[in-house]
Amino acid sequence: MTRLIERLFAAGYLAVIVLFLCAGAALVGLAAVEMWGALAPSRTLDLRARFDSVLDAIGIVTIALVAFELAQTVFEEEVRREVKISGPTRVRRFLSRFMVVLVVALSIETLVAVFRLLHEAPEQLPYAAAIGATAALLLVGWGVFLRLNRSVEELEPEAMAAAKDEDGEVAADADADAASPPPKAARRRRPARKVPAAE
Repeated sequence: MTRLIERLFAAGYLAVIVLFLCAGAALVGLAAVEMWGALAPSRTLDLRARFDSVLDAIGIVTIALVAFELAQTVFEEEVRREVKISGPTRVRRFLSRFMVVLVVALSIETLVAVFRLLHEAPEQLPYAAAIGATAALLLVGWGVFLRLNRSVEELEPEAMAAAKDEDGEVAADADADAASPPPKAARRRRPARKVPAAE
């Protein structure tokens, strides 16, 4: 029964990963269309409209990056590894990867919003500043969490050791896959050159 439940969870995680990848790919396609519309010489657009389209493409790509990173994080932390998320080391690593992407995405969105609102609606710049302040608060909260989590890890060395052992196994498997020789290709043997005998 436990095996069946674990397989159901694994199938659910795989479905989430596929959906994240599909969403990221769709967003990349939309960003490419938006960028093409901004740079296409056949369209009669002024420089400001083209600039806004490029900013829209940057924002879409940022969200696509979040989707791809979430797919990779869920795969590596929930499917590939076997140590449960209850360990403090695993929780710190899982949240850290998510927070890095989230803070970077919010920072990029802040820059995009500032560039756009600076010319279109300067009175709305405080809203863009609020996005940047949110990213800063998340960064500060993340730092506090890391500091507190480190003390918890010292109280539970077994969980840290289990996570490190599994990290070593995953790294060893990745190195073995990278070091596996490619399929042998047919190679032509060059005829050996004859060295003339010294007279």
